Amino acid sequence: MDTATTPAPTATGTLRTDGATLYYEVRGAGPMLLISQSGEGDAGRSADLVDRLVSDYTVVTYDRRGLSRSVLDVPDRGVSLAAHADDVHRLLAELSDEPVLMLGCSLGASIGFHLAVDHPEQISVLVAHEPVTPRLLPAAQRAHHERELAHVQRVHRRDGLAATFSTIAEVLGIDPAAPDAEPGLTRHPMTPQRARNFDFFVEHDFTAVIDDTLDVSALTETPTRIVPAIGRTTPRTVFDNKCAFALADLLGADLHEFPGGHNGNTTHPRAYAAALRTVLNAP
Repeated sequence: MDTATTPAPTATGTLRTDGATLYYEVRGAGPMLLISQSGEGDAGRSADLVDRLVSDYTVVTYDRRGLSRSVLDVPDRGVSLAAHADDVHRLLAELSDEPVLMLGCSLGASIGFHLAVDHPEQISVLVAHEPVTPRLLPAAQRAHHERELAHVQRVHRRDGLAATFSTIAEVLGIDPAAPDAEPGLTRHPMTPQRARNFDFFVEHDFTAVIDDTLDVSALTETPTRIVPAIGRTTPRTVFDNKCAFALADLLGADLHEFPGGHNGNTTHPRAYAAALRTVLNAP
């Protein structure tokens, strides 16, 4: 069922964090739900999904540091997953005195892991959709997939952004065409700003994933309820999908299948919102 409603008013704000100014948006009413985006996605990337959640949740989205309106004090300085997580920690401290719900997609799930370990009092539930966390995998697999990410960076530096798209799609298991995508989706053309976001994502966030310091064993101790999730059509051979399976094994938790593939939150927002509600409402 399509639960989109008349667009709720959007409140926007900025927040000073350590080394950056973070841009964020808040819409809706009800329990607070933070969405941490995948890839180059900024606060508006999953607008179609947010439209279908704001009747039941106060939805918070934001631009990760280095993307769109979230500006680094030193533009050329790299980032880390710990720094991304600290940004979210500060943002949640600004917006809520209570634990919130969190949907982390891909890199957003990896950020959520740091929150669940370091600030579990802020996150009651983390839905981790295909996390890009090679540390969840056995050593040989981890090394192989970290080399895949480094290869994408080499292609990007050598051949430019346009040549990088197919390599990213192959490594992460994304179908750019998404032939079964839902109708009426908001278009996200490749604007100069989106291209800059992609450049930053590949150059800096891939390095953050490779250099991540998360102790994944600590995920078994956090009081945050972590829900592993996969895309229904994501190839089972790609590392982000393997990470979700490994997370479920680590936690002894059920693995939930969501509509679409790795980017189902943008290609199947109606069905994805329904699946997310089911998971969030589970006891």
